[in-house]
Amino acid sequence: MSLIEWLDSCTSTNTELAGRPDAPGGFVIATRTQTAGRGQRGNTWEAEPGANLTFSQLLRPRTIEAARQFELSMIVSLAITDTVDALFDEADSPLRTEIKWPNDIYVADRKICGILIENTLTGRHIDRAIAGIGLNVNQTRFVSDAPNPASLCQFTGRTYKLEPLLERLCRAISDALAGYEAAPDPEALTARYMSRLWRREGRWPFATPDGSRFDAAIESVSPDGTLTLTGNRRFTFKEVAFVL
Repeated sequence: MSLIEWLDSCTSTNTELAGRPDAPGGFVIATRTQTAGRGQRGNTWEAEPGANLTFSQLLRPRTIEAARQFELSMIVSLAITDTVDALFDEADSPLRTEIKWPNDIYVADRKICGILIENTLTGRHIDRAIAGIGLNVNQTRFVSDAPNPASLCQFTGRTYKLEPLLERLCRAISDALAGYEAAPDPEALTARYMSRLWRREGRWPFATPDGSRFDAAIESVSPDGTLTLTGNRRFTFKEVAFVL
């Protein structure tokens, strides 16, 4: 089991964990209050103190090359979706999670979890990766300008103890990485990821940073995370966004 250190408060668990360069793989820093949590595209993460999980887990992959680092993002995303889906099953809920490219976790078109993975590379390989995760658990009211937040308890009607839930999530992530490295299968991993992708079917509105908007369908996601839309238009993380 991962070693977990709980903090009463910190600015960012990713920043805290980055200051522990000698920490072993699987080590986790969690906080009850995060004052400056970071998300994709420089966004902040709203989390009511003591109501949600805000944590970072250190991963030390042995076989994933830097050019294929998005495999790690897929592994983490799928481990979280599997865990949340199991919680829905336990609550007799038919709901299921989806992954909004690149790695937000959605339920019923609402965001329940954000992931920010920061990799340190050595040559062609990932030396260490910090997976920062914010999972909305028991929060019932959101006050930020985020467009569509939701929490686990809003979907299941249950209140969750954070400590055992954190242990369950971290174990799932560690086991998923270990299992993949023992028998790597990039094609099967990508197929699983694509099967869980939000808005996988149909055409949807997208926007670029310059304000341009267009409708397109998702064709594929490459091992480096590049999104290919209809017309063979290829975009990296900050080059295009879904219109919500």
